[in-house]
Amino acid sequence: MAAGNPYIEELKATAAALAAPGKGLLAADESTGTIGSRFKNINVENTEDNRRAYRELLFTTPGNWNEYISGVILYEETLYQKTAEGVPFVDVLKAKGVIPGIKVDKGVENLPGTDGETATMGLDGLGQRCAAYYKAGARFAKWRAVLKISNTCPSEQAVSENAHGLARYAAICQANGLVPIVEPEVLMDGDHTLEKSVEVTQRVLAEVYRVLHLHKVLLEGSLLKPNMVLPGTTCPTKYTSQDIGRATVTVLQRTVPPAVPGVMFLSGGQSEEEATINLNAINNAPGPKPWSLTFSYGRALQASVLSAWKGDAKNVAAGQEQLMIRAKANSEAQRGKYVSSNANAAANESLYVKDYKY
Repeated sequence: MAAGNPYIEELKATAAALAAPGKGLLAADESTGTIGSRFKNINVENTEDNRRAYRELLFTTPGNWNEYISGVILYEETLYQKTAEGVPFVDVLKAKGVIPGIKVDKGVENLPGTDGETATMGLDGLGQRCAAYYKAGARFAKWRAVLKISNTCPSEQAVSENAHGLARYAAICQANGLVPIVEPEVLMDGDHTLEKSVEVTQRVLAEVYRVLHLHKVLLEGSLLKPNMVLPGTTCPTKYTSQDIGRATVTVLQRTVPPAVPGVMFLSGGQSEEEATINLNAINNAPGPKPWSLTFSYGRALQASVLSAWKGDAKNVAAGQEQLMIRAKANSEAQRGKYVSSNANAAANESLYVKDYKY
């Protein structure tokens, strides 16, 4: 980090608060198109007012959900929206003691010369956007890089390009007061084994942290959002949650510096219940774990909520109840104390989408 950055202590404090014990992140940063596909599944029209109403349901959930959720990642539209009573969503979250964040990438584009691999767009003008988001109340940001496993992937080109993009994004965020969530997602598409996922995820994370050092990113003021180390969705070999927990922690121990306060796993298309069970196993895996190992879930916190809500104002309380159930379950998993119960059908439903786009 550049000497003299006035945000250093604030960045450290924000990152530590986001990674507080028993807490994780709600990823409510679906793009307009992505949330439209979610709404389509419950026969809700994708209008700005419906998007606003749904996010209001999430953010105004009564009770102590802030004991389980430390921060919420917002889409740009949502950052500037208000409740039906005219209260800015940012103020609603702050009143709960929940930190607002913002998705800042512009999606992925194909990398020429590769086998359909991608790089993330959005560096142009990022400094100015980050300054505006900070002024609007955001205190952390997210940028998703995507890598895939196949006979030829990930290529050195894709690993290098995405690591450099993440590092430049992180440095720009920190220069403007935002804690960067560094998200290199290795997709679960394919038939690869758990052992192959260990190899690839380790390679990706090692390169990401090498380049973060080159760009002088303050690790204490950053967070990591990786995939759990999982076998491919069509892998014929079956693995236990304990296998996944050990594999994931092993990769982190080999690659992630202890200066990083929190590792906030994405759910990556696992069902709600799978994502919780595997997070619990990760926290119970043997060996040193100097980071908070927690969640940053979108689909795995919202599937049951959407199923209960169905776009009907009469079902708002039912949707909020489901958010509380899943948030509490994942808080328990962060502490390694989750006991699986008879979750509802939505919680056990697969959320996998091939080549997932936001």
